[in-house]
Amino acid sequence: MGVSAEMYQHSLDFLFGRLNYERMGSTKYSTKDFKLGRMQALLKALGNPQSSVPTIHIAGTKGKGSTSVMVAEMLSAAGYRTGLFTSPHVTKYEERILIDGKQIAPEQLVDQVTVLSQAVDQMQVDFGVGDMIPTFFELTTALAWMHFKQNQVDFAVMEVGLGGRLDSTNVCEPLATVITNISYDHTALLGNTIEKITREKAGIIKSGIPVLSGVTQPEAIAVLEEVCEERQAPLYLLNRDFFYEPCGATRKQSTLEDASHCIEKTPSQSITVTTPWSVIEEMPVSLLGAHQATNAGLAVATLDYVRHEGTPLETERMRKGMADLKWPARIEVVQKNPTVIIDTAHNGASINALIKTIDDCFPQQNRLLIFAATREKDVNEMLGALLPHFQTVVLTQYLSNPRRIPVGELIEITQAIQQGSGSTTEVISTTSPADAWLRARESSNSETLICVTGSFFIAAEMRELLLGATDEALLTESC
Repeated sequence: MGVSAEMYQHSLDFLFGRLNYERMGSTKYSTKDFKLGRMQALLKALGNPQSSVPTIHIAGTKGKGSTSVMVAEMLSAAGYRTGLFTSPHVTKYEERILIDGKQIAPEQLVDQVTVLSQAVDQMQVDFGVGDMIPTFFELTTALAWMHFKQNQVDFAVMEVGLGGRLDSTNVCEPLATVITNISYDHTALLGNTIEKITREKAGIIKSGIPVLSGVTQPEAIAVLEEVCEERQAPLYLLNRDFFYEPCGATRKQSTLEDASHCIEKTPSQSITVTTPWSVIEEMPVSLLGAHQATNAGLAVATLDYVRHEGTPLETERMRKGMADLKWPARIEVVQKNPTVIIDTAHNGASINALIKTIDDCFPQQNRLLIFAATREKDVNEMLGALLPHFQTVVLTQYLSNPRRIPVGELIEITQAIQQGSGSTTEVISTTSPADAWLRARESSNSETLICVTGSFFIAAEMRELLLGATDEALLTESC
């Protein structure tokens, strides 16, 4: 590390000491708290770094992180210096800001935060200490653009944090806009209908900038078509303008050396993508699940549009990027004997995708669930879907974020679901991830599938507990 631990920690304290909606329940804030004017003022004070970075902007209810990393990995494999901004992080803050898969270095972080802090001080002079003081996520977004500009990236892939219309990433003029899908999440902020949620996501659509989308619900498509027509933005829809189909199941050898654990024969898939411009065959999809094939189809179609517009992209290099892709905690196999998978599913749609993937990819009949969740999520829907597929559930709570649901509340919800459904799933309760893992091991054998899910935060804490992973391992180990 080229800087002292004290300077590095001081920089993190500056960022995390700001208003941080990731650590607050949605009842504590509203859309009135999100102000693009504040973000625009911050970027102006920094010289508008976003204006010099060609950007692909990606929103959606689920799959936007996976789609973002797919686009970035294909661009990097094709030889383009590519920045990737995603959130939240799994283990360490720097995971949010990558260039060609490498995290922002501590000394770079310290340098950029020094500049950021000066800009914030100036904003306090100009606007006072009221609503114009940037939040944690706004500072992080600005830091990403600063880092990408300084390192002269060819492309930046920016994942929306929340919604779209008022998100701090929504101040760029992208080359292409991507909306992965629409389902119910963050309804207190985005609305309680598909139409309302779609309209918030569609807020990233810019005049004349093409939109590629995996949205399939008629009511969501109607909103996208309306907004695109208003803004004269070409719209390319899955199953109308571009298509994908599986090429047949394949098997990929993959190993992870961590203590005595070794993972092998992890299933993978490949797809053929047909766009208005090309047919791309045998595109590998290294992430598990049919939903990842959908994300891959959208990612490939997006880059085929970019290629059509004049950016050279060799299909074989795109294939390599997809084949080499690793993305932590997305139905990730982290251990074998027993097999342990970790996933960040935290709403009904992502839970259903997880269940389908388990049924398709994992033969174990004895299944054990480790579950924790976040306030404001539809826990009844998630547990109602999960319980019929598991013989045992270990309810717990993560420790790193105050938004956790106490395990006592999870027990009450689970008991009510069981009384209504007649479920006979064995229920075990613990108060920490470490205790949950001990109880899971006591209740399992080598033929058990252990699944950890319910929240980004339980996925992160269990992953660190099981792997003790350094940040480099998150991106370089084959999982």
